[in-house]
Amino acid sequence: MMNQIEHNQPVVIAAKNLAMPPRLLPVSFEVGQGEIVHLIGPNGSGKSTAISMLSGLVEPEGDVMFADKPIQEYDLQMLAQQRCYLAQQDKPAFSVGVYHFLSLSLSALGHLDGDKVQAALDEICDALKIADKLNRSIQQLSGGEWQRVRLAAACLQVWPDLNPDAKLLLLDEPAAALDIGQEATMYKLIRRIASKGIAVVMANHDLNRTLKEADKVILLNNGSCVAKGKPEAVMTVDTLEKVFATQIQRIDHQGQACLLFTD
Repeated sequence: MMNQIEHNQPVVIAAKNLAMPPRLLPVSFEVGQGEIVHLIGPNGSGKSTAISMLSGLVEPEGDVMFADKPIQEYDLQMLAQQRCYLAQQDKPAFSVGVYHFLSLSLSALGHLDGDKVQAALDEICDALKIADKLNRSIQQLSGGEWQRVRLAAACLQVWPDLNPDAKLLLLDEPAAALDIGQEATMYKLIRRIASKGIAVVMANHDLNRTLKEADKVILLNNGSCVAKGKPEAVMTVDTLEKVFATQIQRIDHQGQACLLFTD
């Protein structure tokens, strides 16, 4: 049985002294079932490094416990059945249809009910507004369209209606190439997945979105953990100004905190 954290959430993944010096110095944290954790910080602060080590594809210093078992004990098939890792990636050189590309994300899950697959596909593609792209080649997509297709594939892999073993979604800067409307739909979908019990860890650059959307924040700078905890506690003006070397003003608008960058 998995350990518990606050609000009686089972711990999905726990990192203790996670490190890859000098890119990432030791940091420890836990992520609970249905929790959304944002890694924030300037470029080169260690966000992508941390996420790659949580994926099990890059051997870390320190310990990573995934569902109460060392992540090194999982083979690739087991990892693919329980977590999805969406790395930063350019469009591949090969050409394949969008529908076929999405179906590949389910290849590790074995035989699936066709009606359930179609229902999940419809829900995710409608949410990301790519239902009209299914018959296109991925080479015909814009950067934002391609990113949304990749997001759809990642969500399908850990969609609980299709994959009851799914526990974790890892996203490295998923908002890259998205416009503000597409970002909004992405964050809604991420919250929907978390509400189904999937833990989400993502690297993010939009601090206002983190302030609004994250349940927990880990602030990194030059490979070191500056602060971690609830967004309102971590993302103070003084702390963010020091880390990002810019002037910031925090205001409240209709009960919602907002950060203004004044430099």
